[in-house]
Amino acid sequence: MVRDLSITSKDDLSEDDIAKIKSYFSDMPISEILSGLKFAKNRWDAKDAGTLKVGRKSIIGNEVHSITPEQATWRLNNWKLMIKNYRKRGYSYPTISRIKKLLQEIKNEN
Repeated sequence: MVRDLSITSKDDLSEDDIAKIKSYFSDMPISEILSGLKFAKNRWDAKDAGTLKVGRKSIIGNEVHSITPEQATWRLNNWKLMIKNYRKRGYSYPTISRIKKLLQEIKNEN
C-alpha cells in the first residue's frame, strides 16, 4: 500500500534535499528510518542540553592537556589508581591505553 506523507521543515529545503528524503523513504524500511530519526533526535537533544559526550580524541586531549613531566611521572607510578578512576568515568580500555601512551611521551620529554 502506498501512502502520502507531508513534511514541514523550519529550514528551506533544496530540490536535492527533497530528492534525498524521497529516496530514503522509498528505498529503506520505515523501521530503519524511524530508528535513525530517533538516534538523531536524541543526539540533537543532548547537544542542545550540553550533555553530548565528546569523542575519544577530545577525552584524551583533556586528560593530558597541560600535564607536566612530574605529573605524568606520578600518574604512571600510580597507574592502577588512575585506571580505577578512568573506569569510573566510563573510559574504555583502548582510551586508557592511549592516555598512558601520551603520559609516557610527556614523561620522556625531559
